[in-house]
Order: sequence, then structure tokens, then C-alpha cells
Amino acid sequence: MITINFKNLKIKSGQKILDMGCGEGRHVARVCQEKEVFCLGADLSFNDLVKTEEKLRFHDKLNDFQDSAWALGLTDVTNLSFKNNKFDVVICSEVLEHIPDDKKAAEELLRVLKNRGILAISVPRFMPEKICWALSDEYLNVNQGHIRIYKKKPLIAMFEKLGATHFRTHYAHSLHTPFWWLKCLLGCNRTDSMLINLYHKILVWDLMKKPKITRMVEKILNPIMGKSIVLYFVKDV
Repeated sequence: MITINFKNLKIKSGQKILDMGCGEGRHVARVCQEKEVFCLGADLSFNDLVKTEEKLRFHDKLNDFQDSAWALGLTDVTNLSFKNNKFDVVICSEVLEHIPDDKKAAEELLRVLKNRGILAISVPRFMPEKICWALSDEYLNVNQGHIRIYKKKPLIAMFEKLGATHFRTHYAHSLHTPFWWLKCLLGCNRTDSMLINLYHKILVWDLMKKPKITRMVEKILNPIMGKSIVLYFVKDV
């Protein structure tokens, strides 16, 4: 499930890209489909990095990457183990809502980004997230816990105060919003709900097949009820 719109990253051959909080590597794999780039997937979870490595080696065997290279690293977003101005593009998708000191994380993401480099951030959108919180206390502990709900303007302001310029916003994954409302209503950790399981199968089918009808529906609904908000910044010189 790709959250970032890669057209907005303007990736060029020879660039270095960091995917911070890479999870199981969905964006790392997508970056490596660009021509002749290097992508570093970093996360605080060793288990997620193991899964990412398995996924990337599978792609390597299929010759799915266009002469691009990758590496993985264990690191904390609030204390990145990289030099200043190291990366041309930094991706941080669905991470900040888990981080107690999100300002420090933002500082670190911009520190390792080159001047005029592009930063892509995604977090859960305010309205869908607010409803999830209202429906279920259990939801707050899913995926290592969500500790805050972001509004667009304050999030943009935090990065702009640190020396970045916001240039684009879009919303993603509207088809996932009702799924999470349903899970919150019926039980986030339930595995015996026919309704939840059926919806999950539909989402997996959509992910694998990408039929035109669901792509069109999601595109129409994203501005209204997209599960994630995605922000793009350029680091000021």
C-alpha cells in the first residue's frame, strides 16, 4: 500500500533516498523501482527490518529493481545515525503519530535532508482518526499506539518553523477509512468477524489487482475521507 505520490518526489538517477520508519518496506521497494538510485530503509523495529529484507531480496531475484541499490538500518527517528545533508529525498510515512517528541523527529528528518531536498510526510487525517479514537480505546494501542491526532495547519507550521517550505498536500486510502471504523466498532483485534474479514479481503484484492472501478472511487473519496494526509516540503537553503 503506497501512500506517497512519487511524482511529487522528483527522484533522479544517482540520488540517495531515506525511508524512515520503513516498516515492512513497501516504500523502499517502490523507490528501488526508480532508475539507478540508492534507498536506505530505516526503522526502530528489528523484526520489521527482517521482513523488509526478505521482501527486497525477493524483488532482487525477480530483477524488479532498475539498477538501484538498497540497505537497511536500525535507528531512532529522534536520533538519526546519519550525517547532515545526507539524502536527496526523505520519506516518513505513518510514523510521527507514534513519537512522543515529534518536534525532535522533525528536526532530525530535516537535518539529514540536503538543501532543496524533498521531504514527504504522512500521518492519519484528523477526522477519520478522531472517529477511530471515539469508537475504540483499543485502537490507540494498535500498531504500537497512536499518541496524538494532527491537524493540517499546525503540522505544516512545525516543519516550516524548522526551515522547510510546504508545496503540496493530498489525501490517501479513503477505502481504508470505513474498514478501520468497522474494526474500532466491532473490535480492533478480532479475527472472527465475517464482516471485517470480508472487507479485508476486498482491500487485499484491490491492492493486488488495482481495478479501475476502485481506483476511481478512491480518487473521488480521498479529498473527503482519505485515511491519511500526505504533505510535501522542500528544505530551504
